[in-house]
Amino acid sequence: MTAESTDRKLRLALVFGGRSGEHNVSIVSARSIHRALNPDRYEVVPMAIDRNGRWADTDPARRVLAESTDRTDGVMAFEGTSRLDSRLIYENFDIAFPVLHGPFGEDGTIQGLFEILDIPYVGSDTAASALCMDKIFSKRTIAQAGLPTPEWVEVTRSSWSEAQGDIERRCLALELPLFVKPARLGSSVGISKVKVPGELTSAVEEALSHGRRALVEKGVDAREIEVAVLGNSRPRASVPGEVVPGHEFYDYDDKYLDSTCELLAPAPLDEAATERARALAVEAFELLGCTGMARVDLFLERSGGGYLVNEVNTIPGFTSISMYPRLWKLSGLDYPALVDELIRLARER
Repeated sequence: MTAESTDRKLRLALVFGGRSGEHNVSIVSARSIHRALNPDRYEVVPMAIDRNGRWADTDPARRVLAESTDRTDGVMAFEGTSRLDSRLIYENFDIAFPVLHGPFGEDGTIQGLFEILDIPYVGSDTAASALCMDKIFSKRTIAQAGLPTPEWVEVTRSSWSEAQGDIERRCLALELPLFVKPARLGSSVGISKVKVPGELTSAVEEALSHGRRALVEKGVDAREIEVAVLGNSRPRASVPGEVVPGHEFYDYDDKYLDSTCELLAPAPLDEAATERARALAVEAFELLGCTGMARVDLFLERSGGGYLVNEVNTIPGFTSISMYPRLWKLSGLDYPALVDELIRLARER
């Protein structure tokens, strides 16, 4: 039964906040989704998780969701009181919509909880979420399948402490510039661009401060192309967009605070390049076992070397300026229709 055909409201748990560095982004995304949900079709139950992983009571969750600001630096702070919202256990829900970017939300953890509780949920399942969240594991899978991706070196806290010099030599052999990234974080949190050798040590230590594993990736002279993918067994791709960063690279501030980046959509690509981007995005989506939604980030090398797969985001940003909903709007699916379709796909799966 789809949301369109039911004769009653669907009871929907909208889960947002969370423990990751993308806590504020999650809240702003949830506000946008909440505004798009038709109150005649859905009974929305807000569930907010604070920065320490505690679930808030009903009133604080509603107040946070009701704030009007869409700036990620202006959200209301709140504190939770419970290790889990007991309503998920003792009350009935037709669907859960997790809007938890990053660890403890996009990495398969909340998905596993919903599966234990037998609640259908929006987005990829536990395994695909975990695989895509981990940049190292997903790059291994992509490379082993023969899909192109930038060269990289893996770093752990233990290997860094034991063989820092050797790791630095291997990283610098990739040639500058380099991008240093935490293995399991999103929204460009903790990412550094290394342009001279002396910046490498602090960049790696910054990345490792966000987790025990990081990767150092070869910088490529490329255009940043993003494709939104939607579907289950027969996923489809949006028109590609191109991100023109307003900063040194497409960092957190550029994405969520000052909006100096420019989104060219549709991307200025010829028909052949457009279709290659869409096909590669769907191939990566299916390879990693995704369902529902994902934003596939590609590099298009300026030298004519073709496309490279950067990463796959299973819970992309849903703020008013986020790329995923903007690309689907340009592909003929506006924000409310997109949210309805994601809920339908979750119930279908």
